[in-house]
Amino acid sequence: MDLKDVQDLMMKLYGRRDIKRGVEGTFIWLVEEIGELSEAIRKRDEKKTREEMADVLAWLFSLANVLNIDLSKCFFEKYYICPRCKNIPCICIE
Repeated sequence: MDLKDVQDLMMKLYGRRDIKRGVEGTFIWLVEEIGELSEAIRKRDEKKTREEMADVLAWLFSLANVLNIDLSKCFFEKYYICPRCKNIPCICIE
């Protein structure tokens, strides 16, 4: 399964609800899930961290669907190589 398949799955599962909720509502859910991920990481709760990472990804795909953005396409257009140094692996100095 690739990124496009995952995004399509999220559309099948939740597309109608996400579109009805709209951009702002879907974005707010994404931000809330990022907060929950932060809390799980701070608590060093590995199980909860994995669950919250999945939730963050799910809501990001949902937001992309509401905005009609192909995440796979935009991701690989930017990150097929390091966008700053243009190398694989990145050799940028931090």
